[in-house]
Amino acid sequence: MSDMEAENNTGVSQFLLLGLSEDPDLQPLLFGFFLSMYLVTVLGKLLIILTTSSDPNLHIPMYFFLSNLSFIDICFTSTTVPKM
Repeated sequence: MSDMEAENNTGVSQFLLLGLSEDPDLQPLLFGFFLSMYLVTVLGKLLIILTTSSDPNLHIPMYFFLSNLSFIDICFTSTTVPKM
């Protein structure tokens, strides 16, 4: 049997997926931290959207695209952060 025909027969018997912490006392603190980061992000983006839509001086293309970008960021954040 040559070197080219040799195979790797390593087998994986288990797959272990760990979160950020297994410590039960630390989990609520981490949850509160990530929840606050998520809420600050969403509220900040909503503030940008509301400001650009309520002020007639901000109805130029730059602010239109900024509000669209904020909306897309809210959608992206709302789909990825809860999966974490």
